[in-house]
Amino acid sequence: MSLPTMLVAFARYSRDGSFAVLGANLRFIAVMTAGSITGMLLGGLLLGLIPGLVLIPLLAVILLISAVKLARHAPPGV
Repeated sequence: MSLPTMLVAFARYSRDGSFAVLGANLRFIAVMTAGSITGMLLGGLLLGLIPGLVLIPLLAVILLISAVKLARHAPPGV
């Protein structure tokens, strides 16, 4: 599901040189990578312990909270 979004983002940011910022923020990238891997592992473990009927609504709530936070930080007119 994320792959098409990521491919478009990579193409867009490659064209405008935005990836140059990444070199200056290696610590941030390392922390985000570690968090993603940890979340993936914990999510995989919870899948066997907690029923999907609980995990799916929980994921929906997390995504809604994320969307609201993102909308609050979006520049005007976006």
